[in-house]
Amino acid sequence: MIEVKNLVKRYGGHTAVNDLSFEVEEGQIYGFLGPNGAGKSTTMNIITGYLAPSEGQVLINGHDMFEEPEEAKKCIGYLPEQPPLYMDMTPLEYLNFCAELKGVEKEKRPEMIREIMGRTKILDVKDRLIRNLSKGYRQRVGLAQALIGYPPVIILDEPTVGLDPKQIIEIRDLIKDLGKHHTVILSSHILSEVSAVCDFVMIISRGELVASDTPDNLSKLVLGSNVLELTVKGAKEKVEQILKGMEQIREFEIHSSTTPDCVAVTIKTNEMVDLREDLSYEFAGERCPILEMKQSNMSLEDVFLELTAEQPKAEAEKAKRSLFRRRKKKEELTIAEEVEQEAGIREESADSETEQKQEVEK
Repeated sequence: MIEVKNLVKRYGGHTAVNDLSFEVEEGQIYGFLGPNGAGKSTTMNIITGYLAPSEGQVLINGHDMFEEPEEAKKCIGYLPEQPPLYMDMTPLEYLNFCAELKGVEKEKRPEMIREIMGRTKILDVKDRLIRNLSKGYRQRVGLAQALIGYPPVIILDEPTVGLDPKQIIEIRDLIKDLGKHHTVILSSHILSEVSAVCDFVMIISRGELVASDTPDNLSKLVLGSNVLELTVKGAKEKVEQILKGMEQIREFEIHSSTTPDCVAVTIKTNEMVDLREDLSYEFAGERCPILEMKQSNMSLEDVFLELTAEQPKAEAEKAKRSLFRRRKKKEELTIAEEVEQEAGIREESADSETEQKQEVEK
């Protein structure tokens, strides 16, 4: 559906997007994450044709955004962070205007607009001036304009920013519903929202794609393994013997448990191995019942911080000081070598003069 190939965007000497490549499959909801200044909005503006890249290519449904812009843009509905609204229009007037701009046939407009207003729940305010609407309703009107023409791709940049909790839940449900009929790319700083709504997550840092996978798989990727936490009824020695006999287990730790006659076990396995069923059979066969078993995964917040972390300032300063000390030491050694070499030359010269003087005296 969307192909981004070797995308680069430079602003003078600053590179906002650096050789970015990814693909977005049809019928999925993608979360696009990154810290401030990572290049998210720049990338989304390039994908929608609002910005031209310094290098690279964007294909929308097979159409090159910069060689076939009209065909490519017909496939996209875009809601920027600040909705592009005309405050002196009503939502109905505004959506009719957008439908005309997008080339929707005149006889199809009334039914389409009525259906979209129903989906975004703005029918009850359709005749009020947009300037008099709350922020939540203005966001819905902006989302409605993105749906005009029923484009296969919907791109939403911070769609819930500034909304109250009730409005956030309503917009979140609306995005889930959109995913049934459209491919959706969602940019948001609310990571719990992305985790709840998105099928796939792309994380960008310093203009580069650092991860692209499902939220669960990203957690396993960062951990480097599946982690299981068990409460097992039985002796520590017996539990240890059972675990040592299972080849798929990479490592394990056994701790004391607050539950009487039980031990707490932490098990790490290879990335994509699910051992829960095998563990149940093994422990049941040895009459050591598992009273509790749960997977321990990192939250999306933890994954995001891990993948976008920069070197702490203190460490950077320490490394800088260390480098300076090494350079200074090297300079001191070089100077010492030069002094030693100069002293050697002078000593040789003095010896030579002494020899010549002795020869003359002879």
